[in-house]
Amino acid sequence: MEPSGEPRERSWLGELYRRAKDLELLHRAMGFATLALVTLAPLLIVVAAADPLRHEGFALWLVDGMGLSGRSAEAVDRVFSPPSRVVGTTSLWGGVLLAVFGLSFAASVQNGYERIWGLSSGPWHRVWRQLVWLVALMAYLYLQVQSRTVLDGSYRIALSAGTGLLFFWWGPRFLLGHQVRWRELLPGALVTVACLAGLRVFSFLVFTPLVVTNALSYGAVGTVLVVESWFAGVGFVVYGGALFGRMVWEGPASWRTRGTP
Repeated sequence: MEPSGEPRERSWLGELYRRAKDLELLHRAMGFATLALVTLAPLLIVVAAADPLRHEGFALWLVDGMGLSGRSAEAVDRVFSPPSRVVGTTSLWGGVLLAVFGLSFAASVQNGYERIWGLSSGPWHRVWRQLVWLVALMAYLYLQVQSRTVLDGSYRIALSAGTGLLFFWWGPRFLLGHQVRWRELLPGALVTVACLAGLRVFSFLVFTPLVVTNALSYGAVGTVLVVESWFAGVGFVVYGGALFGRMVWEGPASWRTRGTP
């Protein structure tokens, strides 16, 4: 048995597991998925429906993000209201409420970043940061979808990777009130973008046939369950990427603890 006063260095995998457990990573990913579907998706539906350039609606955003095609894309498209109906039934106050609900999603992401970096919650008047981040998120998603028809192949991959890196590098910096330096956030942004690319491949291989199967077995509810699972995967990547990025930046020197197992 090691002396109680001697420091013991954890393996990187053990330290990653410990930090993920402290963060309640799986629980946060599920919360991310729930808020994304309940508070963020309705706002994005209205924004996509009001798009003056293209009118495929929010379904196209999901299809593009999940890498779906064929029957699976059609199943997702059937679940969501046509753009004309959405715009025609959304009042001014309804739009304001959707924006307020969207802020709850932004606040949840901000809290996750604060936990990852060990920072206290910011004052209430920093809600403007959540609003700006939410607008930037919608602009980022909009750009991803629009590039679908403008660019192809390696050019679109480069644009998606570049804009994704900028967003996930700037986002934590902005939400945390510039309390974490740029160079400390870069590893997390790189890991997040790489894992999102991996999630897209996983979605294409697994969720594409699963959407069709669930749609046939359970109808619209089955499709929503698959979309919810994908949102959970996105949440896991967003928080997990930032967490792993912090570990990469700090290096093995921070993976020490005192005492015996």
